[in-house]
This record gives sequence, structure tokens and C-alpha cells, in this order.
Amino acid sequence: MWAGNRMRLTVILIFCSLVAWAQPKTKAQLQKEKQENLQKIKEVEKILDETTQQKKNTLGELNALNQRIRVQENLIGSIKSEMDLLDREIATNNGIILALEEDLRKLREEYSAMLFAAQKANNSATRLTFLFSAESFDQLMMRLRYMRQYSEMRKIQVSAIKSVQSELSGQIKQIESKREEKNVLLNQELAENNNLNSLKQKQNTLVRNLAKQERTLRKDLEETKKALAVLDKKINEIIREEMERVARESKEKSSVNVALSSSFEDNKSKFPWPASGFISQRFGKQNHPVLKGIVIQNDGVNIQTKENEKVKSIFEGEVRYIAVIPPFGNSIIISHGDYFTVYAGLKEVYVKKGQRVSTNQEIGQVLSNAEGISELRFQIRKNTTALDPQLWLRN
Repeated sequence: MWAGNRMRLTVILIFCSLVAWAQPKTKAQLQKEKQENLQKIKEVEKILDETTQQKKNTLGELNALNQRIRVQENLIGSIKSEMDLLDREIATNNGIILALEEDLRKLREEYSAMLFAAQKANNSATRLTFLFSAESFDQLMMRLRYMRQYSEMRKIQVSAIKSVQSELSGQIKQIESKREEKNVLLNQELAENNNLNSLKQKQNTLVRNLAKQERTLRKDLEETKKALAVLDKKINEIIREEMERVARESKEKSSVNVALSSSFEDNKSKFPWPASGFISQRFGKQNHPVLKGIVIQNDGVNIQTKENEKVKSIFEGEVRYIAVIPPFGNSIIISHGDYFTVYAGLKEVYVKKGQRVSTNQEIGQVLSNAEGISELRFQIRKNTTALDPQLWLRN
């Protein structure tokens, strides 16, 4: 009987293990994710503090605050996922506890029946009668073995009861520990939700203040568009010159160019970021964060970062262009075969035109503008076609 109960309990435990295995993220993964979000919050807070030191109520401050809110929401999501996992584990423990309690009840019933049978045959006369009523010596030996086995079975049953009681006690302790852990997470979630509400209030206030500066924002936008037009024109000129140069080169040099292009393509979604920070303006068309009805076109991504942040080449290549384009400071174009990377918004440049650079080599230092915003404009192009850098950079 105990074997049947043990089999049923084993099946339940295997099922629970399979359920846990099927979960999308483990507890360790969720806790790691939570720590990563906390680290990102520190980084964004530093960028936000630096942005507001020079001047308050700027688009840079709004970008940093928006990112701070996104990371805060991710943190809360991690906490909720960890609580969901605990709920599933608690439910699993409850299922195991119910199965163990049922097994313990049946084991006790079986043991009571065995004790009752043993008491009936407890006196010596009954045992002797049972033994000596055997019709043959072989039957006598069989009855002796039966009596020994019956005694052993009672010991095994006692051991099984103790084992199930110990397992049940362990499961109860586990569930109590998980409930305490969940209470800690509930308090964390409450505190982080309060932080999120406070951040959203700041965001609303900032948007209202920026809306009052519509004339200034429109003027800044027009100046940025003109500067971008100059930069894009120069990028296209450099790329066309490079394409013509490659076309004139020997077959040997052309094969090197093809190999570099192929290697660049093979690293899609694996490239290191050119600078730490966050995407303050993504690729393509998007609505202006404050001015209604205004659509912005970006041929790359803007990475808002810390003051004096070092900028690195994302891949090996050759520096083809360095120039100053106000208000973006220095700009660098690096060729990687048919591909080009553009780094605009540099205060200092560490490389020269024609220089070969390697992956992760420092090529310059980011510029901080008059409003205290440190932002790198980064592009990836295949010949003259602009590509979305977020699809190429490491997640």
C-alpha cells in the first residue's frame, strides 16, 4: 500500500518539477534582472543629475526622466514577476502538502490495522497454535518467515510514517519562508510604486513647463534640422567618394572590402554600444516629445550619457572623415567595407583621418552642450542607406 502512495507522491513531485521547469524565468534570473534595473536606475539618476545642474526644464531632462520612468516600470515588473513565481511555488508546496497529508492518513490507517492484527495474535498460545498447525515442515518454515516479515513490515511502516512526517514538516517550513519572502516583495513593490507616481508627477510638471517654451523649442528644432542637413550631406559625400574609391581599387583590395563587409554583417545584434547611457531619440520618424504635430526624422539614434563619457568604435575599420559641425562638435565617420558608422557630438577626438581602428577602441569624448546635456548621435549605414542601430547593437 505504501508503495502505491509513494508512487503517487513521486508523480506529483515530478509534475511540480516539470511545472517549475516550464516557467519562463527562474528566481535567480528574476533577481539578477532586478539588480540590473537597480543599477540602471543609478546610471540614469547620474545622467539626470548632471543634466539638471546646468539648466532645468530642458528636453534632455525630459528624456532622462522618461528613461528613469521606463526603468522604474521595469523594476516593478521584475518584482511582480518574482511575486508571481513565489505564488506558483506556494501553490506547488500546497499541492505537495495535501498529497503528503493524504499519504500520512492512509499510512496511519494501515499501521492501525496492522497493530490490531498483531494484538490478536500477540499471546504465545495463538502463535504456537499457528506454527504447529502446519501440515509439513516446509509450511512451518514458511509461517515462521511470514511472522518475521510481518514484524519487519510494521517497522517499515513506522519508518515510512516518520519519513512522510519529516517531508511534510519541511514543506510547511518552505511555504512559511516563501510567504515571508512575498511580504518583503509586497513592501518593495509598494515603495517602488510610490517612487513611480512621484516620477510621473515630475514628468507632468516638466512637460507643462516645456510647453510654455514653445517658441524657444521650435527655434532650437530648426537649428538642429539645419545642422543635421549639413551633417547628412557631408556623410553622403564621404560615402559616395568611398564607394568610387573602392570601385577603382584592385581586385585584391576589393576582396578585403567584401570580407570586412561580410564580417560586419555577421556581427549584427552583437556590436558593443559606442557609449554607455540610454536611447534618448530612436531611429526613424517619431513625434516631438513636447511640440504637438511635429514629427522628427532621425537617421540614427541619440544616446544620452554622462559628462566626459568616452566614445568607442563598435567595429574595426578606417577613419574616413573628421570635421566640426556646430552645434554637434566633432563628427567621425569610420568605414567598415560597405558599412559606415557615424559618431557625432564629440568634444575631443583621439584618432586621425586614414587611421585604422579596432573594436572598442576609444575614438573621442562626448560633448556636453550649454544645457548640460551629453548626447552622442550615432548612425550605421550600408553605403548611403541609413539602418536602425538598435537592430545592430547588443541588447
